[in-house]
Amino acid sequence: MNETRPFVPWDMMNDFMIDVFMKYGVPKEDAEICADVLLESDRRGIESHGCNRFKPIYLDRIKNGTLLPVTKMDIVKETETTVVMDANNGMGMVASYHMMQKLIEKAKKYGMAGGTIFNSTHYGIAGYWTTMAQKAGMIGISGTNARPSVAPTFGVEPMMGTNPLTFTMPTDEEFPFNFDCATSIVQNGKIEYYERSGKETPAGLVVTKDGGTMTDSGQILKDMRAGDCALLSIGGLGEATGGYKGYGFTTIVEILSAALAGGPFMKDLSGVDANGNKQMYHLGHFFFVINPEFFMGLDTFEQTAGNILRGLRNSRKAPGEERIYTAGEKEWIAWNERKDKGVPVGESIQKELIALRDEFGLDYRFPFE
Repeated sequence: MNETRPFVPWDMMNDFMIDVFMKYGVPKEDAEICADVLLESDRRGIESHGCNRFKPIYLDRIKNGTLLPVTKMDIVKETETTVVMDANNGMGMVASYHMMQKLIEKAKKYGMAGGTIFNSTHYGIAGYWTTMAQKAGMIGISGTNARPSVAPTFGVEPMMGTNPLTFTMPTDEEFPFNFDCATSIVQNGKIEYYERSGKETPAGLVVTKDGGTMTDSGQILKDMRAGDCALLSIGGLGEATGGYKGYGFTTIVEILSAALAGGPFMKDLSGVDANGNKQMYHLGHFFFVINPEFFMGLDTFEQTAGNILRGLRNSRKAPGEERIYTAGEKEWIAWNERKDKGVPVGESIQKELIALRDEFGLDYRFPFE
C-alpha cells in the first residue's frame, strides 16, 4: 500500500522529541534514550508504540503526575548473574536501558544473566531491549505486565495486561529473528491507533461483559477502563481455537513480571486507586540474556538459526501467497522503506506536534505545514 501521509525526517523528529521531553523535565541523556525507543518502533513499522504514543502515554502522564520525569534507579539486590531494580516510578525506558547494559556485561562474563524491574512505567517496545542483547551477539528475552485489559479464558473481566513475551536472536542474515508481540490478539496501543485513525477494531478481538464482541474503537477504550469489556488472549474466545494457550502465556508474563521482584500485579496496575483517583502504575518488567559463546559458539548459533529461517521461508507456499516471512523480516523491510524518508505522521499527530512546538516556542517547521 502506498503511503499517503507526510513524512518527518528522522533527525528532526528525534531532536524535537528530545527537546520536548526536556521541557517536561526529563534529563537530556534520558530524553535521548526515550526518543530513540519511540522512533525505533516507527522504524520497524510498529506505529502503535512510536510517536503516536509520545504525548498520550508519556507527556500526559508526566503532566498528570503518574510518571516521574527524573528516573531514580535503586539496585535492591544484585549477584554475579542477577539484578533487581526499583525504578521509583520514573521512565521505564530509561530504567530498562540501564538494566540491559548491566545484564549484557554479566552475560559476557558468566554466560547468562537475568533482571527484574519494579515500580516502573511503560517501557516502549519489548523488542528494543532484546535487540540490545542481539547486537551484542546474544539472545535477549523480555516481558512486562501492564494495566489490566485482557480477560482470562471463559471470563469477561479485564484482569491482566497485554503482556508481551519477546525474543530476539542473532542470525547470519541481514536481520535477526525478532519475535515481539503481545500475548493478547491485539494490544491497547493498536486500538488507540485505530481510534486516532478513525478506524473500527476488527470483530472478535474484544469480549463484552455479556460475552459478545464490539468494534467501535473509541467505545472499546472507554468500556475497557470501566471494566465493561476486555481484550482476548491469542487464540480468541474459549478453548476451541486455543484461547487457553494465549491465556497461559499472558499469565506467565504476569507472574515473571511481578513475582521475581515482589511487585504488584493485575488490578493493582490499573493506574487508579479505590476511589478512582489517578495513581502510579507500578509496572514490572523482566529481562534475560543468554550468551551463545558459552554453548557451541556464536557462529554456530547464527548459522543454524539462519538455516532454520531460510528453510521456513523456502517451504511450500499456500495458493495465492507470494512469500513466507519469519519474525523480524517485516520490520527490516519497513526500515528499508522508511530510512531515507522519515516518520509517516497522520493528521492527529501533526496537530499534537504543532501544539507542542507552539506551547514551548520551539524553532521547528514541519514538512506538512
